[in-house]
Amino acid sequence: MKRIALYARVSTDKQTCENQLQELRTIAERMNYTIVAEFVDNGISGMKTRQNRPALDQLMKSATQRKFDMVMCWSIDRLGRSLQNLVEILNELETLKVDLYFLQQGMDTSTSSGRMMFSIFGALAEYERNLIRERVCAGLQTAKARGVKLGRPSKMNDGMKQAVVLLREKGMGIKQIAKELQIGIGTVYSVL
Repeated sequence: MKRIALYARVSTDKQTCENQLQELRTIAERMNYTIVAEFVDNGISGMKTRQNRPALDQLMKSATQRKFDMVMCWSIDRLGRSLQNLVEILNELETLKVDLYFLQQGMDTSTSSGRMMFSIFGALAEYERNLIRERVCAGLQTAKARGVKLGRPSKMNDGMKQAVVLLREKGMGIKQIAKELQIGIGTVYSVL
């Protein structure tokens, strides 16, 4: 008999997970699955990371301990809103040999068609990551071409430069100057 875990999530405290759970319990009973755990995140956005979703984090830890064979979820968007985040969860569960079942999408990764859909999600997530990286690189190149200085803003101004020179003239060491002015040693050397 297949051991399953149920996962439900709602975004606000005004909503309830009970409808999701009831439908999942009915499906599990119809399929003769044994529900070994229910994980519920109430009032937590799907955009939050795993660390900010206590029930999801506990579900993943329990999956690592092989406490169940499948996770049943009402809908894909209950598990994650971002494609990249969703695929990370799916990949981790697949590595642990834990299947996923999404009621609304009729997707079951224990079937051939479910695994195909899973592969498509992975390809889409990789495509999305590459597009984002390309856009960021193009934006940085455009900013450089316009003369925008990238990186952290420098604390170095004329007053700071004078302070470095003055402290050095008073005989203070490079490391002491850097510590005193809360700047890097390399910055002190470049001013001097």
